[in-house]
Amino acid sequence: MRPWITYTLLRLGLFAVSLIVLMLIGVPLWLAAILAAAIGFCVSYIFFPRLRERVAVDLAAARTRRNPDPVATPVGADESAEDR
Repeated sequence: MRPWITYTLLRLGLFAVSLIVLMLIGVPLWLAAILAAAIGFCVSYIFFPRLRERVAVDLAAARTRRNPDPVATPVGADESAEDR
């Protein structure tokens, strides 16, 4: 499975679990959603740096495959005017 799919599912799972726990203890929905998003971000940032790095590498590789030589792209009139 691609790393970005794993990372996204992991973050969504963290958000969902946090949201459910916060709602069970009586936190209002709007505050529970904000806190769950912050908790999901913090937990994934602290505990999953290697997975986050693999996602970044995969995205960079996909961008390179799509446009292997950015210097060789044709230059239009707008780009020429901006360069001058």
